[in-house]
Amino acid sequence: MNRKLLSIAVLGLALFAWQLTPTIITSAKAETEAHDDHGHDEQKDHGHDDGHEHEDAHDETDGDDHGDDHSEEGDNHDEHGHDSHKKEDSHDDHGHGGGDDHGEHEEGKVEITPDAAKLTGVQFKQAGPDTVAMTTPLTGRIVLNENKTANVRARFPGIVKAVHVNLGDSVEKGQKLATVESNESLNAYIVYAPMDGVILKRETNIGDVTNGKELFVIADLSTVWAKYHIFPRDVPMIKKGQKVDIHTLDEKNRQNAEISMLFPTTDALSQTVIAIAELSNESGVWRPGMTIEGDIKVGEKQAAIAVPRSALQFIEEQQVIFIKEGNTYEPRPVKIGMTGTENVEITSGLKSGETYVSAGSFVIKADILKGTAAHEH
Repeated sequence: MNRKLLSIAVLGLALFAWQLTPTIITSAKAETEAHDDHGHDEQKDHGHDDGHEHEDAHDETDGDDHGDDHSEEGDNHDEHGHDSHKKEDSHDDHGHGGGDDHGEHEEGKVEITPDAAKLTGVQFKQAGPDTVAMTTPLTGRIVLNENKTANVRARFPGIVKAVHVNLGDSVEKGQKLATVESNESLNAYIVYAPMDGVILKRETNIGDVTNGKELFVIADLSTVWAKYHIFPRDVPMIKKGQKVDIHTLDEKNRQNAEISMLFPTTDALSQTVIAIAELSNESGVWRPGMTIEGDIKVGEKQAAIAVPRSALQFIEEQQVIFIKEGNTYEPRPVKIGMTGTENVEITSGLKSGETYVSAGSFVIKADILKGTAAHEH
């Protein structure tokens, strides 16, 4: 009986122990894992190794993390490299475009369509021979032709009984001007016009006493004088018979004439020498008192190649002419010889037959400078 009870008790204890075993194992395992985690944290904090197993776990974990981080950095690096590559491509594209423009401006060329050239007043010529004339500019006035001007007086002293003409009237030779009663004979006599012309002055009225004074001034305005004052530095170059281009200040009226008189005396006030050129004035456009200008030829030369002065421009302190090839314009340095009033002799840099810009060259220059400035910016 006792042995039977003992066996039952042993069996019961065994069953009880078997039921407790999973709980103990689970608690032990949890405690162990907690300890391992604590040790791992300490190792991470203090840099100590807790054994080979921990090293493997650490290596495996850190390796994966590091690998992931490295992979992300690699992706970022690839993206950064890709962006950099894009920037380089963009830079290359910019450099390529700038290189084309820069090369064009380095060569100093510019392209303009025919319509644009016409609109901006650009004109062309073919290089060839021309006369280069040197002139001296003059300033003066239109005055009466003193060889065709009359100062009318009464022959005998007396009293003016009648005046038959007025200021500004046109008269003919032999026409009555005034009636005067002589003081000596008390007879009336007529004062006649000595020439055809215009009454420019009337210095008498009825009742005036003549006494030899000037009564009328009559001038033939079919011709007038261009009267110029020649400065001392220009006097040696001015000769009688030289051609002079006479024009009004607005240049609407122009006439060629020649120096007909060169006074042998000097004006005391201005220290200039008077030069006279006679002008035809049948149309009446040259009015006495009018300010005029003139250009007198003092020398000329037949040049093998000559261009208008308007064709020349300065670029980088070089005198250039723009050569036209198709729609392209290129500046070419030239050397000049004799410089005239309108033309300039070209001694080198331009060949006969080449097409160059004869007018509107400033437009070509502005386009080239504008393109160069844009490229430098």
